[in-house]
Amino acid sequence: MSVWDGLAGQPEAIATLCAAAAATTSAAMTHAWLITGPPGSGRSNLAYSFAAALLSSDGADGDPVTTREVQARTHPDLSVLSTERVIISIDEVRSLVSSSQFSPSVSRYRVMVIEDADRMSERTSNVLLKALEEPPERTVWILCAPSDADLLPTIRSRVRTVRLRVPSVADVAELIEHRDGVSAEVAERAARHAQSHIGMAHRLATNIEARERREETLELALGIRTVADVIAGAARLLEIAGADAKAITEERDAEERAHALQSLGVQEGGTIPPQLRSQLRQLEEDQKRRATRSLRDGIDRILTDLLSLYRDILTLQINAGADLVNAELHERLAASARTSTAAQTLGTMDAVQTARERIEGNVAPALALEAMLVSARRPRNPEGGRETR
Repeated sequence: MSVWDGLAGQPEAIATLCAAAAATTSAAMTHAWLITGPPGSGRSNLAYSFAAALLSSDGADGDPVTTREVQARTHPDLSVLSTERVIISIDEVRSLVSSSQFSPSVSRYRVMVIEDADRMSERTSNVLLKALEEPPERTVWILCAPSDADLLPTIRSRVRTVRLRVPSVADVAELIEHRDGVSAEVAERAARHAQSHIGMAHRLATNIEARERREETLELALGIRTVADVIAGAARLLEIAGADAKAITEERDAEERAHALQSLGVQEGGTIPPQLRSQLRQLEEDQKRRATRSLRDGIDRILTDLLSLYRDILTLQINAGADLVNAELHERLAASARTSTAAQTLGTMDAVQTARERIEGNVAPALALEAMLVSARRPRNPEGGRETR
């Protein structure tokens, strides 16, 4: 089994990185890489597969022990910087740069991975820049970002960029089916509903509550008729986003707390000595920040699902002939398409994007969602007719 087997729809990128991992000359291998691609394209998955190949003693296909250590982030020659916050702090990058100066202990290379490198400020990026300008001979940097335009030009000039494309629904479905052990039908539907986002496809395929929340979101949007529906709908969308965020973070928070208590030598439910309480308070503060970010991510997932809904309606209105993301709702989508024009649907899609920008700009989510849903109101009569106020 190869370290590259868990990736979908990226043959060109895999070929480039596999050749680099197997290289014995500097022609194919370089000390700094940037993996770019849209959300869900598998940037971090590819980064860790590349890391496992570089750290393996068995060549570019990797070996099981190294692969497990990389997946668990426990390999002694692997350092990782990821964040749940909006930005990566300068102290985090300084610490990573400092550790990059050490020689590898058991492998050919020391590998430094930065997920979401686009979250670095200019000042923080300049700290990293110094490390990229004069790297130790056997240190390899792997950065991940949506686009190379998200990084400073000075950093872009010092990395080799590997660009990922959006994998096809079929590629993602095949990966989910074999990796998660679900039926071909469930995998295809999850990949289609996730619009080829690998992480979300996995979640929809393996979590029935996530599927139910998505279905409720679409049904709610299709049922918006009055201003009262708008207010109630916005409140319900917030509840759905909160439940989704809680489901993602709750289990992880419990695991982190249990691990922290164990490392401090405190039994679960036992009394925490005063001198150790500050460390647990820091963990709790980090978890609160992550919960806030998770709620925003949950709202963003809802808005992405709504965009897919209105995209399908627009597809039917202009007879584009493209495959529908929400094919199971074809009759409902066709009925909704008859109640509005293509221009109105485009206006609603613009409102969804505006809501996303407002929420990112710290506008109260309830207000942003209400303003967005106002444009989603449609008459009760499938053939048109007067709208209920």
